[in-house]
Amino acid sequence: MLRARKEFHLAPIHSIQALALIVQTLDSNPDIKTLKKVHLKIVCEPSFYEDTSLAVKLMRAYSACGKPDISRKVFDKTPERNTVICNVMIRSYVNNRFFRDAILLYKDMLISGVVPDHYTLPCILKACSASGNLRLGMQIHCPALKMGLDATLFTGNGLVAMYGKCGNWMEARQVLDEMPCRDIISWNSMVAGYAQNGHFDEAIEVCKEMELSGLKPDPGSMASLIPAVTHTSIENVRFVEKMFSNMGKEELVAWNVMIAVYVNNSMANKAVRCYLEMEAHGIEPDEMTVSSILPACGDLSAVSLGKRIHEYVRMKRMQPNLPLENALIDMYAKCGCLVEARHVFDEMQDSDIISWTSLMSAYGRSGKGEQAVDLFSKMLASGHAPDSVAFVSILSACSHAGLLSEGRRFYRLMIEEYRISPRLEHFTCMVDLLGRAGQVEEAYNHIKQMPMKPNDRVWGALLNACNVYNNIDIGVIAADHLFELAPQQSGYYVLLSNIYAKGQRWRDVTLIRSIMKQKGIKKVPGLSNVELHGQVHTFLAGDRYHPESNTIYEHLDVLLVKMKAAGYVPKTDNLLHDVEEEDKENHLIVHSEKLAIVFALMNTKPVTPIRITKNLRVCDDCHIAIKYISEVTERQIVVRDTNRYHYFESGSCSCGDYW
Repeated sequence: MLRARKEFHLAPIHSIQALALIVQTLDSNPDIKTLKKVHLKIVCEPSFYEDTSLAVKLMRAYSACGKPDISRKVFDKTPERNTVICNVMIRSYVNNRFFRDAILLYKDMLISGVVPDHYTLPCILKACSASGNLRLGMQIHCPALKMGLDATLFTGNGLVAMYGKCGNWMEARQVLDEMPCRDIISWNSMVAGYAQNGHFDEAIEVCKEMELSGLKPDPGSMASLIPAVTHTSIENVRFVEKMFSNMGKEELVAWNVMIAVYVNNSMANKAVRCYLEMEAHGIEPDEMTVSSILPACGDLSAVSLGKRIHEYVRMKRMQPNLPLENALIDMYAKCGCLVEARHVFDEMQDSDIISWTSLMSAYGRSGKGEQAVDLFSKMLASGHAPDSVAFVSILSACSHAGLLSEGRRFYRLMIEEYRISPRLEHFTCMVDLLGRAGQVEEAYNHIKQMPMKPNDRVWGALLNACNVYNNIDIGVIAADHLFELAPQQSGYYVLLSNIYAKGQRWRDVTLIRSIMKQKGIKKVPGLSNVELHGQVHTFLAGDRYHPESNTIYEHLDVLLVKMKAAGYVPKTDNLLHDVEEEDKENHLIVHSEKLAIVFALMNTKPVTPIRITKNLRVCDDCHIAIKYISEVTERQIVVRDTNRYHYFESGSCSCGDYW
């Protein structure tokens, strides 16, 4: 190419060789400086200037340099108007995202009598797709039908993509079904059509159809799924895994989809393993990867991995990036690292309501209601109007911290000043707020005044309050509703059983357990996660499967002796009365969070904080026990259960036993 450019300057302008060099230069992707010199030579020679084929090459070259405006000047000065030159100009606009100009030129082309062909329509359909111009797309479909162009592969693909991106996935599906010949782009366009409209399961079904037709999904298929990755069936998760395993591992988009599918389907462990495998393959994550994997780190309290990813974000200068920064706040908050979460928030150039809400929620779940209230005030001062979700966060924060009067005030503020009608989530927060504060009767009355039917979360909040304050009568009413709304949810049966146990109503306790057995309802097993050296370790109650189980139980026995010497007495009053006291203690001591904590104590330095996540609410005995563990081991222990965060240190908990 360089030799051609050098010879071009030496050759006589009127020679055939000069024309050949011009053509060769235009075909060799010249830079803009060389292109302008060639353009000047063409303009200076009338015989060259009137050559339509040279004009076409010149337009294409300017388009490749991102200069469709100069391509248009060449187009306007070319005397001949035919389908080819119009197609080149339209494509120049489309390739440079000047979609409105492409559409206007197409209309001018029709007015001037130039007939579109099977190259014109796919290009202009792409402009319709990108600009959401469904009306013109449908107008193009009609002449395509008349000319039989809809049956051509490129036009058919363009129609499928256009209808899909414009939200008319049914028409897209009809076009796809009527195409006589389909390729991978046809199917991927349909996948994208469903995905861009939030129909993930339907998009997966199209991938399955594609496979049955003899075409294997490719990275483009995976990329098409990204907009709609959401919760789906285990069968669909397995199908995405199959797609992923059958394609090359060098495509980042495939990893991104696989990680997102795991995260959105509560498979945080698999998401983290997939991310680490991606790193092992030498694939560098992008902003989408990071935003997808951070929630998994938070779910598992995998703070060391989260911090390493944060360092990578800094190194790659991915900030400012609002969705990514919000994901960092959420990750640190879920790991119980409020200082780090606040630091990310304070460093943000821009914030949105999600940023404020995430941090408020973190303060609230940590029992730091006053800080959440202060943050809410600062959010208002910054000009951000609270939305429905923000009020859920602040009401929940007041509930966890026992700020009854403040919670009432925010509830009135939401309704009276911001004209936000309470939804089920707000009613749940208010019932929880009142119930935790001991106002069980008022909480029950609040439910009775709801304009919509209470769901299981509302009644669940009331039942939990009845458990805390030993209100058997209202507890039975709440439980009756829960058994109707969520008949297979074991946690509600267990709560009612605990209420009866506290009231010494052992026959009722036995009856509840008998009902659970008859219905085949099993208690959800307690499960705790702890991260060590970038790997997440999972423990079940009474777990004997971990490679270090024997050592863990030996250390647990030693620790138990120290705890009892410090005053620890196992809280066994919720367990069946006909079980021996020693058996009750043995049952409690092997709860999953205790095993996870002992494992962390064994494998970390004395000053290292321990972070545990639990899939259930921490039981009364474990809450008491962990306070003693923090005292006798002089460790800070952070436990996140389904309700909140507990920061144990020096024998006390941040919740102040208000939980």
